[in-house]
Amino acid sequence: MSKTSKLAEEAVSLLRNLVAIKSYSREEAARCDYLEKYLKEHGQHVHRIGNNLWCEAHKHNAAFPTILLNSHIDTVPASEKWTYEPFVLQEKEFLLPDGNSEKRLYGLGSNDAGAPLTCLIQTYLTLSAQQIPYNLILGLSCEEEVTGKGGIDMLLTELPAIDFALVGEPTSMKAAIAEKGLMVLDCTAHGTTGHAAHNNGDNAIYKAMKAINWLRTTIIDNDPSSPVRPGWNGESILGPVKMTVTIIEGGSKHNVVPDSCRFTVDVRVNDKYENETLFHYIEQQLAGMDCTVQARSFRLSSSGISPQHPAVQRCKSLGLECFGSPTLSDQSRMPFSSIKMGPGDSKRSHTADEYIRPEEIKDGVEGYLRFLEGLTL
Repeated sequence: MSKTSKLAEEAVSLLRNLVAIKSYSREEAARCDYLEKYLKEHGQHVHRIGNNLWCEAHKHNAAFPTILLNSHIDTVPASEKWTYEPFVLQEKEFLLPDGNSEKRLYGLGSNDAGAPLTCLIQTYLTLSAQQIPYNLILGLSCEEEVTGKGGIDMLLTELPAIDFALVGEPTSMKAAIAEKGLMVLDCTAHGTTGHAAHNNGDNAIYKAMKAINWLRTTIIDNDPSSPVRPGWNGESILGPVKMTVTIIEGGSKHNVVPDSCRFTVDVRVNDKYENETLFHYIEQQLAGMDCTVQARSFRLSSSGISPQHPAVQRCKSLGLECFGSPTLSDQSRMPFSSIKMGPGDSKRSHTADEYIRPEEIKDGVEGYLRFLEGLTL
């Protein structure tokens, strides 16, 4: 059996044990306890803050650059639509449309981010037994799925200066060299209450429909009056800003015209815009439709790494596809260069009957080792 096959087997074994431990966001203590014990049993000196863990492969050398391997230990809650037991990693043969079959490992968090997490741990343990030209830190964070301040934000306060991070998320082992930011907007359309039997042109739901249609059809990047980031002069690898209405609530009785209608908008922001200035632009547009807007936060900004960075050049030398990711991760709060990469497919994340294929785990370990063993910063 090859070295990577053995590491993949160990990753699957670890994944099986992790899936069995419920670890919803802000409920990660038991899984954190298990991982702390696991790393100590493998000879690591483990530090813990809250439900975050970190350890360093060798004694810190100030002359070396420092690389962080990061993934998250929490999962989203299991939906009622699971047909398998979500807390048991089950291997099943799945029949493909072409008549062939493939092995799948079903389990909550197996794809997001159990496979990247366990592959990074095996990669770290392997490299910690070697002489490497950089300081290597393994950082396992909690609360990623809710962008909680008790997760990566807390962990980073404990770490030395980081020069580069490899963030483990399901990307089909493609290299995400940029990532969209996120704003969540709570909007209220305002009208005038009245009896539904009478003519009343001030229905808050109709005003909300107008605002929602603007959000649905507008491509902000095509508007020359939009507040482009100072100095911006190119196309975004991340594609255009995407605005999606995800929650709506209005009205109380069938015969009463509502005076308010509330809805929530998920805004995925590319690197062409800064969150706060983009918010004020959207706020101004919706104000003309009797709609007020509040942003929950401006802290989840878009992120990216220079195409000339040695890590990006390493990806290209290995033939890895580089792309801009539409999904958010802990990368958004890292004030240093980073790449997001890992086994699995982000389209499976947060779905019922989430799964990872065993060969993806093997490819993940092998891919991480190839990338890091030849990386020079």
